[in-house]
Amino acid sequence: MNYLSIFTVSFIIALSGALAPGPLLATVIAKSVKHGFKAGPLVILGHAMLEIMLVLILVTGFSRLLTQPLLTKTVSLLGSSILLLFGIKMAVSAKNANLNIATQDQKCSGLTVLGITMSIANPYWAVWWLTIGLGLILSAQKYGLFAVAVFFLGHILADLTWYSAVSFAVSKGRRFLSEKTYKSIMLFCGIALIAFGIYFAFSIVY
Repeated sequence: MNYLSIFTVSFIIALSGALAPGPLLATVIAKSVKHGFKAGPLVILGHAMLEIMLVLILVTGFSRLLTQPLLTKTVSLLGSSILLLFGIKMAVSAKNANLNIATQDQKCSGLTVLGITMSIANPYWAVWWLTIGLGLILSAQKYGLFAVAVFFLGHILADLTWYSAVSFAVSKGRRFLSEKTYKSIMLFCGIALIAFGIYFAFSIVY
């Protein structure tokens, strides 16, 4: 397997995961309406920072510790709780949401942290990395650390490409949005996060 094939496989698998609706997509949509195109890349920057750390941990051989059932269940339940809290907060704040874009565009410092938080909060993110992701890393690692770096580049570029495209589309459409539509989007995204949190919690317990 050459580096191009490692990159291609990584990109396609990551893109298929990114295309599926989830907490990160709901977050990017909600924040892109408010902050514009930059929301997508900034949220994914936080997502990427977290994933770099996780890849380093997996490469250095800590995967056995991270896959302990009690630890994974505890982290997953905590993540579901965070999704519920974020969803409730977003849904409640939708009533008073506004489109003061000129002033809000300057306040994007929390988007990267939000990308980290929403990634951790999604239980399936950790499950993916400790199963599919770990398998891909081990496969790439046979060809050296550079191959692992190529794998990660393909993975994160897929996320960046998709969420940047979503953010661009939403930001271009926001000039045609009424405040009522914006509030509806916020409410929908909040409800989506609540639904994801409940679904993940039930899937973990049962």
